[in-house]
Amino acid sequence: MGVEVHDSTSTEAEAAFAGVATIDSVRVVHDHADRIFTWNYDRERPQLEALYNKGAASQWNSVTDLDWSTDVDPARVSAEEPPLIMLARRAATIPGSPLRNWGEREFTQLRIESLKAQLSQFMHGEQGAMMTAAKLVETVPWIDAKYYAATQTMDEARHTEVFARYLHQKVGDAYPMSPFLQGQIFGLLEDSRWDIAYLGMQIIIESLALAAFGDLLRRTSEPLLTKLLRYVMADEARHVAFGIVSLSELYRSLSSAELKERQEFLVDNTMRNRLRSTTPEVWERMGVTVEEVVPVLHQAAGEMGQGVFMAFQRAFFSKLVPNVRKLGLLDANDGYLRKQWQEAGLLEFEHADDTSADFESYDAVAADRAAAN
Repeated sequence: MGVEVHDSTSTEAEAAFAGVATIDSVRVVHDHADRIFTWNYDRERPQLEALYNKGAASQWNSVTDLDWSTDVDPARVSAEEPPLIMLARRAATIPGSPLRNWGEREFTQLRIESLKAQLSQFMHGEQGAMMTAAKLVETVPWIDAKYYAATQTMDEARHTEVFARYLHQKVGDAYPMSPFLQGQIFGLLEDSRWDIAYLGMQIIIESLALAAFGDLLRRTSEPLLTKLLRYVMADEARHVAFGIVSLSELYRSLSSAELKERQEFLVDNTMRNRLRSTTPEVWERMGVTVEEVVPVLHQAAGEMGQGVFMAFQRAFFSKLVPNVRKLGLLDANDGYLRKQWQEAGLLEFEHADDTSADFESYDAVAADRAAAN
């Protein structure tokens, strides 16, 4: 592949990457945020200091803490059938379906391809989280937040590494980054407001990641992936707590108009999350066009009801909604966000535990270390 440059008119960017090997692909993202250097080194935020200390103590080693000699059968990673396969089986029974002649060989291959697609999005998303955390180190004005964001940057680098290694060594070729995920993350990197990077990554995307990792963890019995997911989730829960602690302080000082912008950002992104589509390349690799398969998938989903994806949706919103309530955004501007989410049926999660209160319960790293002593 050649070098892909986000802005084709950016001759400086083209020159900077002229020496990149042809097997590489890069994307230039133009960040408009100011870099903040502070001379105030006083530790004034005890909760952030505690999270920093916890983050520094909870670092784990991707080489020595995971057993990479484990044999993995991609077709048996999930102990139970993933929702997409259940949906495809139902779609195959619909008259005229492009899947009507599929047998177990095709469904098994779809299972492998959907795992590869899911792990690929995890890998790309973790690189995006690494870049976003690095942006926070540069743009947040508080030294305690800079310290913690630096530990998160290391966490996300390790997550990117382990998902890439698991994918390439145990499962197979990666899929490209989905346009939906790319749009979300590049939007955060390009935004000039540092708190939007916090809100989009720490609150929305990390909550989404916790739900996705937890859903796969619940379904898998493969020991290497199980431990990998437990350790990644321990880090991610702490990252969400970091966002809640930091943004709660900031949002108390913003105007109603500024808070409305954040509320509208949440409405837009959460509604898009509910409507995300399957990676189209999965179907293309299976010899089926997206145009052919989408109508029968929709029909199958309608026949099966919402239950096929309900566990994942509930896991996501059961954390997102109480986390946003903790930020004070649910009731700002006469309850604008509350009204929007009430219409979407999301307020049943309002009083669930927020991640800043329960992130310790995810700490598999500490649990394993304690068990080993």
